[in-house]
Amino acid sequence: MSKIRRAQHFLCLLLAVMIISCAKDANLVVTSPPLVDSSASIRYTGTFSNGPYGTVSGNVQVLMQDSVFALSLKNFSTSSGPDLHVYLSKQIRPLDFFDLGSLRTTRGDQLYTIPANTDFTQYKYALIHCKAYNHLFGSALLQ
Repeated sequence: MSKIRRAQHFLCLLLAVMIISCAKDANLVVTSPPLVDSSASIRYTGTFSNGPYGTVSGNVQVLMQDSVFALSLKNFSTSSGPDLHVYLSKQIRPLDFFDLGSLRTTRGDQLYTIPANTDFTQYKYALIHCKAYNHLFGSALLQ
């Protein structure tokens, strides 16, 4: 096989891999372990808005119980995508943020632990973000 032919095969293979990796993931179905109970106090709330690369709906709450903070997604729904993460960010763009972890499911309620000593006067946005392609799916201002 000639070098040109091998290069063409390699480029075709590379293109196929890129197309497959950009395809939307099927809905994830992982349940979230309970981090707080019903006695937790609600400190901040927000409502998701769509970003430029996806649709997100639902509410977000910052809960506190026994000096432990958690981010709660309620009535949550998002379009699916690869490598979706939940961020707590200083800005509506993911430039200075805490990565709370991979999105557990594209629909339903879920909880994420927030690092201790988080300054909520600084970190006031919840983001749903595709880490692999740096695409913002949605955001919520925490008030």
